Amino acid sequence: MAVTTESTTLLVIGGGPGGYVAAIRAGQLGIPTVLVEGGELGGTCLNIGCIPSKALIHAADAFHQAASHAGESPLGIRAGAPTIDVTQTVAWKDGIVKRLTGGVGALLKKNGATVVRGWARILDGKTVEVETGGDALRIRCEHLLLATGSTPVELPFLPFGGNVVSSTEALAPASLPEHLVVVGAGYIGLELGIAYRKLGARVTVVEAAGRVLPAYDDDLAKPVAASLKRLGVTVHLESSVPGLADDGRGVRMKNGGGEESVLAADRILVAVGRRPRTDGYGLESLLLDMNGRHVRIDNQCRTSMRNVWAIGDLTGEPMLAHRAMAQGEMVAEIIAGKRRHFTPAAIPAVCFTDPEVVVVGMTPQEAATLGVDCVTASFPFSANGRAMTLEATDGFVRVVARRDNHVIVGWQAVGGAVSELSAAFVQSIEMGALLEDVGGTIHAHPTLSEAMQEAALRALGRALHI
Repeated sequence: MAVTTESTTLLVIGGGPGGYVAAIRAGQLGIPTVLVEGGELGGTCLNIGCIPSKALIHAADAFHQAASHAGESPLGIRAGAPTIDVTQTVAWKDGIVKRLTGGVGALLKKNGATVVRGWARILDGKTVEVETGGDALRIRCEHLLLATGSTPVELPFLPFGGNVVSSTEALAPASLPEHLVVVGAGYIGLELGIAYRKLGARVTVVEAAGRVLPAYDDDLAKPVAASLKRLGVTVHLESSVPGLADDGRGVRMKNGGGEESVLAADRILVAVGRRPRTDGYGLESLLLDMNGRHVRIDNQCRTSMRNVWAIGDLTGEPMLAHRAMAQGEMVAEIIAGKRRHFTPAAIPAVCFTDPEVVVVGMTPQEAATLGVDCVTASFPFSANGRAMTLEATDGFVRVVARRDNHVIVGWQAVGGAVSELSAAFVQSIEMGALLEDVGGTIHAHPTLSEAMQEAALRALGRALHI
């Protein structure tokens, strides 16, 4: 095997959102940059995560809407029962992914970053070796950026394979199952479970906690639980799955009382979280300080080794693509000599369930735990004209602000299309807005965003429409 050597200033391992943004920004700043990626550019998010899941959710919503008009519709629409060609749906989804990943490649090239296709193996903090077509390329660098992302957690008693799938396989189905069992009622399990239900599959969710979306507060989870019931999704709470049924055609389920039963199913989706991708590329050779499974970093994404940086899911929660992107951009700017620190006032988190859930900044419970005296107010979508016209009156917008000076420290919302309010939420916190600022800003009518203004006015004791 022939070995060639080259040098660069910045070497990025991983072409996901964090890695490719770091490489693009470094290129813009004139930093010689090499990005190594063994799979497809765009990483989990573009290929087997954020983007394809939202495409599948949209297709499922469209099919569900069409099906709802097959009988009596309050809108006066009469239509025949729809059918769906899942193969075409997946092909449409794949087309979106291909356009986006192709765009990432074009942006990297445009900004002068070199992409090396292959799996990296770390030799030391300044040297990486990549096998490319039977030969090896050894790359020396001044700065090494680790952006290797995460992978789905696999349960030892429910290993992936056959009819047991992760989110990756669930996003590219060759056919729809008759009965899908989802293990885990977090955002990934519920997003995909709801989509499959709307596409016509029977869906059962098994969750060890006492409610769905256990990482979110009860007020936000309740409308989602109500939606699951309306859609006909069966939910077993305080229950666990010890393993497959004896015949492999389903799972064994144990409820809170210890009673065991069998859930027959032709597909099982395991969605119990994600873990950092730390294996298989020699990370352990660097002997970096760790936080459990995650690489420990400071507020500049520096690891315990000089000029070795880490970003994104590899560094722990929140495992969000937009966090990785912001970190990658910052690292490139620090290497270029700019003064930067990763100290966002808030990072938005969105569940694309039905209804959607948004959390930005502190919740009332978190404020109380931290000893921050806050005023909290909610405005229901049932009193919002635009929500009524969209047939999406479940849910609310909630604001959390300091009682003494009215500085807004948090927003939460649950409802149809509330993901699109997340930018306004986080911007108000980053800019240090007061309740008076939001309450005094003219919001377009009729829009869902009026609920944001009304929540702020209600916190000031002068809501207009409730």
